[in-house]
This record gives sequence, C-alpha cells and structure tokens, in this order.
Amino acid sequence: MDEDSSHQNFSIQQATTEHLHLAPHIAATMEESAKARGTGIGKRSPETIANYIREGKALMAFHSDGRWAGFCYMNDFDNGAMVSNSGLIVAPEFREHGLATLLKKALFDLCREKYPEASVVGITTSAAVMKINTALGFYPTAFSEMPHDEKFWKGCELCVNHDILKRTGRKFCLCTAMRFDPTVKAAVAERRFK
Repeated sequence: MDEDSSHQNFSIQQATTEHLHLAPHIAATMEESAKARGTGIGKRSPETIANYIREGKALMAFHSDGRWAGFCYMNDFDNGAMVSNSGLIVAPEFREHGLATLLKKALFDLCREKYPEASVVGITTSAAVMKINTALGFYPTAFSEMPHDEKFWKGCELCVNHDILKRTGRKFCLCTAMRFDPTVKAAVAERRFK
C-alpha cells in the first residue's frame, strides 16, 4: 500500500481515560513484538501504560474503522531537562503503512510543545525507529548523554538485554542512544544562515 495514501486512514489523538481499557492489549502487543523480533523491548505492564494515559503523556492511533492501531508515550527526566519518546508500538495489521512515522512525529511535536527547552531522547534496537528519529533531527550519542534520572533506566530492567547494560555500568548495550538537542539544532540552523 502506498504510504501517503494510507495516512488518511489513521487518526492520532492524545490518550484519555476512555482508552484505559486498551492498556492490557497494548502491553500484550509490545511483548509479542519483542518476542517476534528477538530484540530488547522493555516490557510495560498494563498498569504502567494506564498511568501514562492518566497522566496525559500518551498518544493513541486509530484506524478509520475504529480499531486501535498504535501507541506511544513521553516521560520527563532530570527536572524537565530531558524528555523521552518511548513505547512506540503499532498493531501488526497496520505495520508497513507509515503509522510509526506518524506517531513518532506527533509525539516529538508534543514533547517540543510541552518541553521546548528540553532535549528529546530515546534508546532503541530498531533500525526503523533510528531512521525516523534521524529524520526528526536526532543523532546517535553516548549513553552518558542520556538522563541521569533513575526512573529513565528503570524501563530497561525488564528488557532481555538489561544484563549487558548493568555489566557495563550503563555505558553500552545493544540499543542505540539517540538525542535531539534543541540548542544544537539552533546552532546548526544559525550557521546555515550566516
């Protein structure tokens, strides 16, 4: 299916308490995806997903026929100096339609709106997510450039690769750390116009 024409088949909205009933399904979809890909996706419990929904930090995607199609959320760290794009999942029947890109872009825009001075960060093993992040202005970086806040690293504890991260003192893992720094972006833009 042509990606551009399929975009009109989806709507993205901020998750509300009306969507809480989807939390178990989202958690199961994340776990199934991790198993199928054989990569490290930190498991999220239905309760964790429900909390992001309640806090107004999550986005939902729906197909035009009303079916749930995707989910992602953000979280702030280091007193709002950094905000993560996390938990991106697309329902299997809606993959390969550009929905992941739409969700990531919508979440990135929401992060920039709510935290305009913050760096936006994420860690991933997914080449597709890395490609989307790069298009948004993220760059690969060292794990030392990720939040120092313990709650950021808590999400890694349920990943199958957590032992690598732990053994290396959070310096290395199979994930790639990526960061969008608004001050770097502004400096690059300023140099282009001189």
